[in-house]
Amino acid sequence: MRDSHWIRAGMLAAATAGLLPAQVGAAEFRPPSGCTLELTVQQRSCTVAQHYRCDSDAPGDQHVVYFTREGAVYHSRIDAETRWMESTDLVSGISDRLEPQSRDHASLSGLLRTGQDDFDFWTVSDSGERLRHIGRDELTGQVEIDGEQLDTTRFQLRSFAETGELLIERSGTQFVSREFGRFFGGVEHSADWQGQEVDSDDSPVRFIRRGEPGFGSTRPDYDCDVQMVSLGAGGSH
Repeated sequence: MRDSHWIRAGMLAAATAGLLPAQVGAAEFRPPSGCTLELTVQQRSCTVAQHYRCDSDAPGDQHVVYFTREGAVYHSRIDAETRWMESTDLVSGISDRLEPQSRDHASLSGLLRTGQDDFDFWTVSDSGERLRHIGRDELTGQVEIDGEQLDTTRFQLRSFAETGELLIERSGTQFVSREFGRFFGGVEHSADWQGQEVDSDDSPVRFIRRGEPGFGSTRPDYDCDVQMVSLGAGGSH
């Protein structure tokens, strides 16, 4: 499943000091030295994603930075199996990393081979908080969006505190690109331990490759007016 489930808390505030501070307010994304931007994805929910790879990483690793109109809000690195190797909320500055020893790591190759993938793994933050994530991905079909061939998926995810308390439960749909070896967001419903429920749609709208208009643009294009109306009415995203 995609790392978009980590970005909801940071979507409404501007990025502060942290990873890629030079990108705040920038019109065009520039990846760090030694890295190459591969794809810009304009999404629903007034977000745009910049996907890049770095020469110094392990083979198959890739990064993404998400932008709202206020700036960069989230960065993550996944491996070739789309495991969440590390992620940083650029608003709070808190980072999470995958614990190497887990009962059942997520596997993109297993999902594409068998049509389903169960996972059960732990992450730990730099503050020492450990979370357990249990869930399942299933392939449900195929679709074309902006000329890109994608598999459609259905997922369920539950995240638990180290004490065993259920913190958040999520379910919804996503998209998988076999070419790029990663997930893209879709329609999701989430509910947390306080009873708050959120419905969101981070589906991709435009896939922009190098040389195409909008490649590297950090300004999101879709659903931004809808989001502002919702926020003005006291809505929550």
